Amino acid sequence: MKNLYKFLKNIIQKMATIIVQNKPRYKLMINEAILRQLDYTPNDALKEQMGRVIGNTKEFTKIEKHMMELHKQLKVDGSYVAMSNSEDYFKIKIDAPSSELTDEAHTKIKHWSEKYKVEMSKVNDKDTYYIKGFTH
Repeated sequence: MKNLYKFLKNIIQKMATIIVQNKPRYKLMINEAILRQLDYTPNDALKEQMGRVIGNTKEFTKIEKHMMELHKQLKVDGSYVAMSNSEDYFKIKIDAPSSELTDEAHTKIKHWSEKYKVEMSKVNDKDTYYIKGFTH
């Protein structure tokens, strides 16, 4: 049963990728949905930026759901997942109001990246990470 589930999940992910790659209208709809999940108010410029960010994120469809869950979990600590203003990557920004919550957020992020095999890079001297994508 697990093999069937994995097989079907893989087919659905591949179909979603094909739809996104071949249908510009669907790309914009998906970009808008992701923007809303990350608490943005969509506009054309943000939708285009989201397209670039998704394009730069290795195997985005494998981590999308997990990234949205992390965003929800981090909001409790005053932190969040967003798009970087300087690079075409998703970023994780820790804006916790205390050092204890900052440490807790770092722990959550480390656990999340290991569990879901997400490659990240930490920005020097900041509580910020860039999400590079899924790693095998």
